[in-house]
Amino acid sequence: MSTVWPVELAEGPVRLRPIRLRDQSAWREVNQRNRDWLRPWEATVPPALPGGRPTRRPTYRQMVRHLRTEAAAGRMLPFVIEYEGRLVGQLTVAGVTWGSMRSGHIGYWVDRAVAGRGVMPAAVALVTDHCFRSVGLHRVEVCIRPENGPSRRVVEKLGFREEGLRPRYLHIDGAWRDHLVFALTAEEVPEGLLGRWRSLRSLQTPPSHAE
Repeated sequence: MSTVWPVELAEGPVRLRPIRLRDQSAWREVNQRNRDWLRPWEATVPPALPGGRPTRRPTYRQMVRHLRTEAAAGRMLPFVIEYEGRLVGQLTVAGVTWGSMRSGHIGYWVDRAVAGRGVMPAAVALVTDHCFRSVGLHRVEVCIRPENGPSRRVVEKLGFREEGLRPRYLHIDGAWRDHLVFALTAEEVPEGLLGRWRSLRSLQTPPSHAE
């Protein structure tokens, strides 16, 4: 089996694994329960022509088949995120480009019920290290709406560089939205991003004291 894909990555209670058709019930439950939480940040498909109707979103099965096809072609790494054995979100490395660029971009969402527990920083660190060390990418970026404070805090904690604003970059929540670009190259984290996250966590965790 390839060490690049399919692959499972884990750090404590956080686990990344390939998305599956049989995840449909769990994925839908989490996604639907978090509709209000996710809608302002979720990609939408613009109308084909000005004044037209937006294209209908794919079904879950269509989405998974597309992700699998892209993964088989080496253009994508589509994961679900598990926390303590339960599906809590999704993380995808997309737009993988080879040749002289060797880059990709990360998109993610997570159940609001586990936000603030270090799930997303651990997941992003895991997949970034995998991209640099196993896949062979040189650059990874994350594009985030300026208003999305929780998502920005994830990449800021991990030390991604803010590179600037891309005006009207993606169609989100029914309109073209500006995005900030955050990026890392392999040379910037020779010790691994997960090592950086572990060090940060150790500083944030107060020492235990005997009663």
